[in-house]
Amino acid sequence: MGWFLLLAGLALWTGAHVFKRVAPERRAGLGDAFKGVVAVAVVASIVLMVMGYGRADGAFFWGRNAALTGINNLLMLFAVYLYAASGMKTAITRRIRHPQLTAVKVWALAHILVNGDMASFVLFGGLLAWAVWEVILINRQTDWTPPAGPVDTRKEIMAVVGTLVVYGGIAWLHAWLGYPVFG
Repeated sequence: MGWFLLLAGLALWTGAHVFKRVAPERRAGLGDAFKGVVAVAVVASIVLMVMGYGRADGAFFWGRNAALTGINNLLMLFAVYLYAASGMKTAITRRIRHPQLTAVKVWALAHILVNGDMASFVLFGGLLAWAVWEVILINRQTDWTPPAGPVDTRKEIMAVVGTLVVYGGIAWLHAWLGYPVFG
């Protein structure tokens, strides 16, 4: 049952996100009210993935160690920064076209490295594959011109502070759930 829920969640997540890219005319024809349906589908997909991941059993290839935990933590710090920077329009968003999707890719890779089990390969590998596919679809549909003009130093500082606060919250939540991020 765990694998079914996990795969159903991944499929629902992917479908809800790529529908706009693979059928833009049809999506536009459904109007703004359909955004609520997409939001419900995304929340349901997360619930399914969490339930499925917790129940999925399978092969175990490696366990946590200090080196992989350290690499994971650095990658996660970068992923959280990329996500924060995307909203703040910092300097890095002038170099990376898709900072949020890049953050998902970094997040997924970090979790694959530190969790050496089949359920992690499926969950995080599936989300990594989705993010790669989403970037390809977006790049095929739209051109990109990097933002120009000066970068606001206050926004850079706010992005770093926000990153540290959110990262601390994520670390606390993981520890509370029984998955200490610092070993």
